[in-house]
Amino acid sequence: MTTLKMKNAWQLFKEAMKGDTEINYTEGSIGRVTLLLAIPMILEMSMESVFAIVDIFFVAGLGTEAVATVGLTEAMITLLYAVAIGLSMGTTAMVARRIGEKNRGAASLAAGQAIWLGVFVSIIVAVIGMFFARDLLMLMGADAAVIDTGEVYTRIMFMGGFSIVFLFLINSIFRGAGDANLAMRALMLANAINIFLDPALIYGWGPFPAMGVAGAAVATNIGRTIGVLYGLYYLCGGGGRIRLHLRDMGLKLGLIWALLRISAGGIAQFFVATASWVFLMQIVAGFGSAAVAGYTIAVRIVMFSILPAWGLSNASATLVGQNLGAGLKDRAERTVWHIARYNSCYMGIAALLMLLFTRPIAEFFTDEPEALGYAIQCLRIFAYGYVFWGFGMAIIQAFNGAGDTMTPTWINVFCFWVVQVPLAYVLALTLGIGPVGVFWAVFVSDALTGIVGLAFFMRGNWKEREV
Repeated sequence: MTTLKMKNAWQLFKEAMKGDTEINYTEGSIGRVTLLLAIPMILEMSMESVFAIVDIFFVAGLGTEAVATVGLTEAMITLLYAVAIGLSMGTTAMVARRIGEKNRGAASLAAGQAIWLGVFVSIIVAVIGMFFARDLLMLMGADAAVIDTGEVYTRIMFMGGFSIVFLFLINSIFRGAGDANLAMRALMLANAINIFLDPALIYGWGPFPAMGVAGAAVATNIGRTIGVLYGLYYLCGGGGRIRLHLRDMGLKLGLIWALLRISAGGIAQFFVATASWVFLMQIVAGFGSAAVAGYTIAVRIVMFSILPAWGLSNASATLVGQNLGAGLKDRAERTVWHIARYNSCYMGIAALLMLLFTRPIAEFFTDEPEALGYAIQCLRIFAYGYVFWGFGMAIIQAFNGAGDTMTPTWINVFCFWVVQVPLAYVLALTLGIGPVGVFWAVFVSDALTGIVGLAFFMRGNWKEREV
């Protein structure tokens, strides 16, 4: 019996990795279609987190200032992630709903308008990075050494922001259509290139110049750009559920407005969350570069550990959108409960491993005693909230897949700005606990997000949302 189950699981894994454009995700076993869609999404999000882990791993050899540079720049870049993820949420919701309605032409048209939005955002971000990189680091509270070390890195990351935007948008089109395997392959290719180029450009391997921390930015942007080109090849050349034609690229202001209306909640949702992170990073920065480095390392490790759950939650968004498009409201709700249970189980296991092996995990990235101490404390505190966090991710993504992006936005406003930020300030500064106070504030707000999200989900209003 055990052998049979293993064979069936392996067959399911191969089927998910291969991808099948004829699979209808609104029919059949909920558990089976969820796993077929979720497996490549989990691997895709794991690949996304590898970018962060690889950069920190190789940059750590340059010293605390280099790590702090990456951490502070990443805190600012997350505002771009907020826009990119918000736009991708609107795109996934609209594409998934049209696919559920069996209207692939309308899905392709929505994809074309999403590409235009990506162009506009990328231009704005590049201009900001070109002229204000040094000012942005100063605004984040970086000391003189970090600014001198990281100005070029920050400029390159902002000017290469188009690769982040388009990688998210193109992959959101694939996810909404149910072609999660294509999104996964794009990120695998991008990561393979980044893993090779990172040490080569940072330390000057072979014919490559030694660029220091700036080399990490160049490597990351080259890898992401090639991933974008791979995605465009399949999006324009066919091979998936959606094929983008020139007629789909004509500006449709009404459709762009509809996408912006849905995406606005998603952008606000992640902007609220990431802006709070920027504020927290400023508090931590007041305690020195070692605190920033330890916090940065811990956050990267945490993101690596939870992104499989985030990938599974993305399946929730796609399946909710497609099932609502097909008029199957009850099936959409049952699917979310399935994914929420899977997520909670995974996050419970991840939390246990994190608590058991905290020190060796952190020591893999740094051996500087002060930074290591902060990283260990942060990892342990965050792990206590993992189960709540996993459950909440599935619920929040269900709202987004239904096109109800404003409900999660208001949840984030409450949990992050009414609770997390004031609590972090009071614990860290007023009560003098230091960076550990920030870590506990994050734990409280993440647990609260899961509880409040569940309360709104059970009201059922998300099932009536029109997209």
